[in-house]
Amino acid sequence: MSNPTLQVPWTARRLPRLVGAHAELFRLIRNIGWPVLDLCVRIGLAQEFFVSGVLKVTNWQSALYLAQYQYPVSWMDPVAAAYAGAAIELLCPILLAAGLLTRYAAAPMMILSLVVQFNYNALDTQLFSAALLGWLVLNGAGAFSLDSLLRRGLADSALPLAAHIVRISAWVRVHIGPLYLSILRAWVASALLVTGLRTRFFSEWSLTEVMRWLPINTAMVWPAPLLLGCGLLLLLGFMTRYVAIALALASACTAMLRPRAPESVYLLATLGLLVCFGGGSLSFDWALGLFFRRRFPELEGKPAFDLAGLPRVVIVGAGFGGLSCALALRRQRVSVTLIDRDNYHLFQPLLYQVATAALSPGDIAAPIRPLFRECFNTRVLLGTVTGVDAIRQHVLLGGKEITYDYLVLATGAAHSYFGKDQWQPFAPGLKRIEDATMIRRRLLTAFEKAEATDDPEERRSLLTFLIVGGGPTGVELAGAIAELARFGMQKDFRNFDPASARIVLVQSAPRILPTFDEKLAAIAQRSLARLGIEVLVGSRVEHIDADGVSVSGKRITARTVFWAAGVMASPAGKWLHGQTDAAGRLKVESDLSVLGLTNIYAIGDTALSTGWNGQAVPGLAPAAKQGGLYVARVISARVQGKPAPAPFRYRHRGSLATIGRKAAVADFGRFKLWGAPAWWLWGSVHVGFLVGLRNRVSTMTNWFWAYLTYGGGIRLITGSDAREETSGVMQ
Repeated sequence: MSNPTLQVPWTARRLPRLVGAHAELFRLIRNIGWPVLDLCVRIGLAQEFFVSGVLKVTNWQSALYLAQYQYPVSWMDPVAAAYAGAAIELLCPILLAAGLLTRYAAAPMMILSLVVQFNYNALDTQLFSAALLGWLVLNGAGAFSLDSLLRRGLADSALPLAAHIVRISAWVRVHIGPLYLSILRAWVASALLVTGLRTRFFSEWSLTEVMRWLPINTAMVWPAPLLLGCGLLLLLGFMTRYVAIALALASACTAMLRPRAPESVYLLATLGLLVCFGGGSLSFDWALGLFFRRRFPELEGKPAFDLAGLPRVVIVGAGFGGLSCALALRRQRVSVTLIDRDNYHLFQPLLYQVATAALSPGDIAAPIRPLFRECFNTRVLLGTVTGVDAIRQHVLLGGKEITYDYLVLATGAAHSYFGKDQWQPFAPGLKRIEDATMIRRRLLTAFEKAEATDDPEERRSLLTFLIVGGGPTGVELAGAIAELARFGMQKDFRNFDPASARIVLVQSAPRILPTFDEKLAAIAQRSLARLGIEVLVGSRVEHIDADGVSVSGKRITARTVFWAAGVMASPAGKWLHGQTDAAGRLKVESDLSVLGLTNIYAIGDTALSTGWNGQAVPGLAPAAKQGGLYVARVISARVQGKPAPAPFRYRHRGSLATIGRKAAVADFGRFKLWGAPAWWLWGSVHVGFLVGLRNRVSTMTNWFWAYLTYGGGIRLITGSDAREETSGVMQ
């Protein structure tokens, strides 16, 4: 076994995190903020130039007179200057706004701004326009542009010189762009310093001449200490982004006090450029960044240390617990191997929405590998673990053995039919995407068969949906089926009304939602009743077959039955021959290590922990995440030779369950919520738990659209046996 106690200096642990957090923050600002700012800048500049061009064309004689007598250009014929100016102001803004040939549209506009500044009227807005257009000449347009859309295709096209132009543009962006940022930063700093020192070192005449080169009027509203302090920091290029943010806030306040001052908007755009891209290659920040990247190569995703000989951590399962543990260990001096039988992380609480066609599987699942692209000490393996050799410290992965020093079991749970596994083909459960798509197929096929049949009794049995289990999953599934039948299909069928579907929820306990407060359970049951759902409490399922269910001696004919009654832990307990409870959960110590095995830990649904004030920790996503983070701290402490953290203590954040489109219940102990406020809270919490921005945006969009339109979502009948199930519909 590798040496488990490696002393790591403070600078190697904390400083990279601080610098990495700084870099990640501004990387996010640049990736999200700059495309939006770039689009606003391009449209704003295009509007200004285009309006000026339209005014010239509609008053052409006046434009010719001004070009010839009032504002002549010494090195150009006045008539040619008027035509050239009008052409630039009418044609280039259209290209600039669309982001097409941006560099070639911005260059003449920048030249025109400088000509106007030094030959006609000296204004701060023209200086800022020239500065922003200069950046567009060097850097091109952002993501929201036709250039960005066509760049890759042009680079691989057969158009003459296209590939060379794209390569030259990329070279200019990488090598000349940072130098231009340094010049821009020094230019803004000079304006601040000159404005702050104007009363001491500049006469009125010299200050007027300087105003042609520097935007002094814009900065005159700020106090001298702010001008001098920020100007000096910008001149040095030290903390450029933070100084730019401070000036942007001051400029925003000034803009509110002087709403008709357009130069404030241009200054905000220029400062936003510095916030997104920094102070350029000739700055103290740039040199400091080079030092940190060389000192801590992990900031660039490079290995910060050699993985050979380091403690090996194997995590089985990429659910909430396993994922949280692996991510928490990404900067520790350990070698992490994450194993899962699927290549994605699944948010199980929303599986019922996939099953009822409200969401697609891609909305609630995210690939695992992209989450660890920057984690050089973590590898991801796809495979099914078949056993654990605790003596030799090997995980059995098919015919392969993975050696570990620390093992974390986060294998989740499966359906439990309480010894009646023969019911499974007739009453599928809901734990995996395959389960959800199968339930969706059975649900939608039942409606299709009901449309095709002429037998009233058969239609009645097809339109009877029975859910076994009155916990959160059963309640949510019943409510979603009721809403799909009542609102999502009201004009889709001709031979029957989908709202006539009978939905039965069977619960063996005296009430539904037994883990919730009794008052909230009663509210939930009334909400189900308003949706037309029959709730049978205190009723026990005795038999399930292809035609129906026997419930407490009564036969209910139902061709579609779903199981939401119970779960059992994965076979991890059998792998270790450890002590388990009736559900197969491994009994663990206060540090979540398996009894008798100090280097094997169990979390989430795999573990039976009493870390909830002596009670069993529930099988919820927050509990799994807390367990994963805690085990990562335990392993880190052992690796670094530090004292072990305090015993695991689960902090219950509350329980949530939804019943339909505007009803939910939330139990936070003393604080309880129900109705529409609880529904909004439920939606916010569940979106927050999703992994990845795309999943969150997609889910929110689908929910909002379905909420406003009563849409049924993704009502596709798919799967390997979809045709077999529907083959008899038209017979």
